[in-house]
Amino acid sequence: MVRDSYAPVPGRTPEETLRDFTSRATADPGVVGLVLSGSRVHAGMPTVHSDYDLHVILSDRHASPIAELDWFRSAHLDLVVIPLAEFRTRGMPGRPDSFARYSYVHAEVLLDRLDGTIARILDEKRTLGADEAQTAVDGRLDAYVNQTYRSLKSYRDGRPALGHLDAAESVPYALEVLFALHRRVRPYNKYLRWELERQPLGDPRWDADRLLPALRRILADGDPPTQRALFTGIEEGARRAGHDRVLDSWGEDLKLLRRS
Repeated sequence: MVRDSYAPVPGRTPEETLRDFTSRATADPGVVGLVLSGSRVHAGMPTVHSDYDLHVILSDRHASPIAELDWFRSAHLDLVVIPLAEFRTRGMPGRPDSFARYSYVHAEVLLDRLDGTIARILDEKRTLGADEAQTAVDGRLDAYVNQTYRSLKSYRDGRPALGHLDAAESVPYALEVLFALHRRVRPYNKYLRWELERQPLGDPRWDADRLLPALRRILADGDPPTQRALFTGIEEGARRAGHDRVLDSWGEDLKLLRRS
């Protein structure tokens, strides 16, 4: 059981609960960093239901009873409590928690007892490295083409219901490619419009008011013309970035994906 002195004390507001907990966590010598993430670090996104998502980073050398609060959840405060060594790799490629990468993109450092180490680790997570982006685009692009090809083949062969399923599965890969081409981490769907409006992807076809309706149409019924239009834009961007090898490996099959 967590000692009562460490368990978050519910305040009248989420802000009060956060202030109380961070004050006590800062007083613990085993805590080397505090990082705030979630909707509270996305301007305009918090609602009356929003809590605070706080990552508590512990020293690898000093034990702390706060470790027992990992995955604490309340209406005001959600905690992730991890040692420094795990914080270094959390959300990075090849990890089972790679899904957590975006949670650090706009995160804010509230405490850094290591002379900037927490901030430096966080900065490494905010964007994709050049080699990482190259690898991500190649892998996700191949998967995207595969799902789109399977979908359009099913539509061609009179199996629209099955083509629709493959079309839906192509959408996450398409987003991974579009953001990785700009060395950016794909945002959680909740923040997709927020990202596109504040930091556009550089092509009018990827503006929020054009891309999001296209994705919804594909998810709704797999519309082949919309799929082909999306593929056309992604192919152009991928070839400009030097990913011809992946696309050319599909040979004549790409004809099915291109607008006639």
